[in-house]
Amino acid sequence: MYRPLAAALIALAPCFVAGVALADPPDVKTLNIGDKAPNFTLPGVDGKSHSLKDFAGSKVLVVVWTCNHCPTAQAYEARVAKLHDDYKEKGVAVVAISPNDAQAVRLDELGFSDLTDSFEDMKLRAKDQKYPYPYLFDGETQATAKAFGVLATPHIFVFDQDRALRYVGRFDDSEVKTVKSHDTINAVEALLAGKLVAVEKTRIVGCSTKWSDKRADAVKSLAKWDAEPVKLDMIDDAAVAKLVKNDGKKFLLVNVWATWCGPCVAEMDEIVTINRMYRSRPFEVVTITTDDPAKRDEALKVLTEKHASMKNYLIQTSDRDKFAEALDKEWPGPVPYTLLIAPGGKVVYRKVGAFDALELKRAIVKQIGRTY
Repeated sequence: MYRPLAAALIALAPCFVAGVALADPPDVKTLNIGDKAPNFTLPGVDGKSHSLKDFAGSKVLVVVWTCNHCPTAQAYEARVAKLHDDYKEKGVAVVAISPNDAQAVRLDELGFSDLTDSFEDMKLRAKDQKYPYPYLFDGETQATAKAFGVLATPHIFVFDQDRALRYVGRFDDSEVKTVKSHDTINAVEALLAGKLVAVEKTRIVGCSTKWSDKRADAVKSLAKWDAEPVKLDMIDDAAVAKLVKNDGKKFLLVNVWATWCGPCVAEMDEIVTINRMYRSRPFEVVTITTDDPAKRDEALKVLTEKHASMKNYLIQTSDRDKFAEALDKEWPGPVPYTLLIAPGGKVVYRKVGAFDALELKRAIVKQIGRTY
């Protein structure tokens, strides 16, 4: 599948995000082959603290620097779990650590995920995917990530029994295609056999480490989106019927709301967030208010206050039943009402009443995909 230039270059220093060079902090330098594993004590999603010494009995230690949001990291989850399962009885320990400051991640960097990189969301990801290995959080201070020199997620470090670094780089040579070079597994096999690792270093591909100094960029992005113009256009029944046929190539999220509906107004913040997260993917958001056309200014005021810069419509109809039939024959009538429509018009998600934001995001990502 096509990999954007930003993703292809992300492992290089300086790293690239959305075509803009972002240099790592000057004190970040990746460990050299032969360097000792830095000591660490970090909180895990299991509610326990984990330290380097906890793995002292293992012949080989594989440290996987990863995170929730990165599509490359998600592409490797099953393979990392298989590595753990295949080698745990052979004396190999696997530990995953997130280096990211969640507040340094822009919303548009979450377009392949239903979760952020917060510690609480890490707990959800580990539970959902049934991680068989510890998943630790370093995003609070990022001291351990700096000690290792983590350039991206995923970034793999393989240490021998003396905890000297013997391999650093990618997990293997393919995110979603057929793997040709099993680099991490090859390193593990060599160490278990008492041999030298043939290939000690490889290039990495993934998402740049979200150092805390990138918080300013995340805040700046919010201000930029907040400044986007907000419009509210009229739409009739025929145009609604055409809209939901969804003849384009994008998934379409339609949210029906009204200014007099408290839950509708309350969940508009999440609609705006979802729009910002996924709009660079094959995805689009449309809102339709059922307010009387005479109250158009009130509806536009709410949308403006919410910075709802997606496509917004006010239904112009003399027959609400006709509008409902045009929108979705299965809609019983109450608002809010939310639909996710695939290209070609198939409804893949429906929700009468206020939606659960995580459930909706999962429905979206299930359709548009978590990897490149």
